[in-house]
Amino acid sequence: MLIPLFNDWEALAEVLPRLDAALAAQGMAADILVVDDASVVDASANLVREPFRVLRRLEILTLRRNLGHQRAIAIGLAYAQDRMNHEAIVVMDGDGEDDPNDVPRLLERLRSEGGQKIVFAARTRRSETFTFRLFYLLYKLIHYALIGQGVRVGNFSAIPRRRLNSLVVVAELWNHYAAATFRSRQPFCTIPTRRAKRLRGRSSMNFVGLVTHGLSAISVYGDIVGVRLLALSVVLALLSLTGIFAVVAVRFTTAWAIPGWATLAAGLSLIMLTHAIMMAFVFSFVILGSRHNLTFLPSRDYGIFVDGVRPFPQGDRAAIRATASEPGVSQSGGKTNDSQ
Repeated sequence: MLIPLFNDWEALAEVLPRLDAALAAQGMAADILVVDDASVVDASANLVREPFRVLRRLEILTLRRNLGHQRAIAIGLAYAQDRMNHEAIVVMDGDGEDDPNDVPRLLERLRSEGGQKIVFAARTRRSETFTFRLFYLLYKLIHYALIGQGVRVGNFSAIPRRRLNSLVVVAELWNHYAAATFRSRQPFCTIPTRRAKRLRGRSSMNFVGLVTHGLSAISVYGDIVGVRLLALSVVLALLSLTGIFAVVAVRFTTAWAIPGWATLAAGLSLIMLTHAIMMAFVFSFVILGSRHNLTFLPSRDYGIFVDGVRPFPQGDRAAIRATASEPGVSQSGGKTNDSQ
């Protein structure tokens, strides 16, 4: 289980027992990798309040600086691929909004697909405020207009090992996990889920953060956005030229002309034409730049931001492993049982 976290220790302390119970009910076991996104408050000592049945190893990967949810996920995935050996990894939030009871369903679907596809949780109903849902709808409309695809899923998902090996060399993973999955044409499927409510505290995501999150998803499709905006610029340029020719034709072939109107109309058309040409140049360079820019490669560069990895305090690890010694259970991060 890969859980990115920023200050939500109290919520995570309630999620873990629920996750333990959900997995135990299905005969599954897992290890936990918490990616601490440079939390200001460290309450990790209180994570384990009672012995777990099937959650075995708990490690906390601490980042040197706060990078945000998506980049914390990218680093966690790269670390898991590099340092751990497991069949699958589940990405979920630690605040309770990703229902632990859906984790076995994700893993069962992953197994039914033969471990060939990434399985995402598709939201059938959200629990946020009306204002959030309104802006989210606006974001989905903009996303569809610029990319031609709808917003389908979030981060809650199960990734088979073979797809993880491919995903960590996708540079776009640094910006947005789900968008990078689709952009790199990873095979995937979905299961319907309902978004639960936060268990403790308040979300640290503000309006600016939400906008940044949306732009990060759109940036993954930079070349597609560039082509669409380039086409729009060409259309505007053609309309401007048409307007100029129409003004000239009316001015010199008819008696409809009003003093001064031709100059004004032609001037506005020229301004539109100039802007359209400038936009076309800019978007052309955006397209070319996006095809030659590797920037951050998770599998290669993730270690730059890792401050350290610490197992949960030794005294509590014995409790974590109290009943997790069954043979045949996978040994790290987001594992299913031995039947997979």
